[in-house]
Amino acid sequence: MKTTVVSSVVKMSADAPLSVRDITVAYHRKPVLWNVTLDVPGASMVGLVGPNGAGKSTLLKAIVGMVPRISGEVRIFGKEYHHHRSAVAYVPQRESVDWDFPATALDVVMMGTYGQLGWFGRVTKKERQAAHEALRQMEIEHLAERQISQLSGGQQQRTFLARALVQQADLYLMDEPFAAVDAATENAIVNIMRTLQSAGKTIVVVHHDLHTAREYFDRIVLLNTRLIAAGKTADVFTDENLQKTYGGKLTLLEEVGDAMRRRDRSNSP
Repeated sequence: MKTTVVSSVVKMSADAPLSVRDITVAYHRKPVLWNVTLDVPGASMVGLVGPNGAGKSTLLKAIVGMVPRISGEVRIFGKEYHHHRSAVAYVPQRESVDWDFPATALDVVMMGTYGQLGWFGRVTKKERQAAHEALRQMEIEHLAERQISQLSGGQQQRTFLARALVQQADLYLMDEPFAAVDAATENAIVNIMRTLQSAGKTIVVVHHDLHTAREYFDRIVLLNTRLIAAGKTADVFTDENLQKTYGGKLTLLEEVGDAMRRRDRSNSP
């Protein structure tokens, strides 16, 4: 059976929230991304899926200029990233953050307002209220004055998502927001993402769970150093494309996932 693949066009999109063309990134002369070209349409929720080391996190970092590109271009709503920085909210992997930094959850969330205030702006009552509202949306307002080092992993992740919310961005880039969080936090994150999408926002998420990818995302990008396929989930998320993306690792992943679900069912009350 022939697989239908919807791939990005070569020409840069003038109005897409995210348009990437021919991005190549290498670490120590070893390519991590190779000639990746991709357009992400507006008001979409996109799962960025691929094996470990496929370049998923690197792609997000390359988009926001955190890692240098050997070649390629990035456009945010038709403009270079530095012209549209305030339109993008980036949520890093929780493991990459120094959680010993002396700041409260509220302090971290208010950092999301700095782009709107400018270098010399002062945080006012308006920004504090917005930060409290973002914490409320993530159901952790009661932890506003708690040091971030004292929060659980799920609470820390909710704090960083609240920081992204308060930015009032149009494009959200989230690097493994579901990693090492409990089911309640994962459901809260998904609900927030769907609310953002309903408001016309675009969300791109690095995601590892193949069993929930089809449920969570209306579009999928399959990546393994190169772009394997990108488009609507129903068109792209096929056994053939997954085999191209994961190779022999796919069967093992499915077996591990099935074992974990059996364990969760046996432990449920």
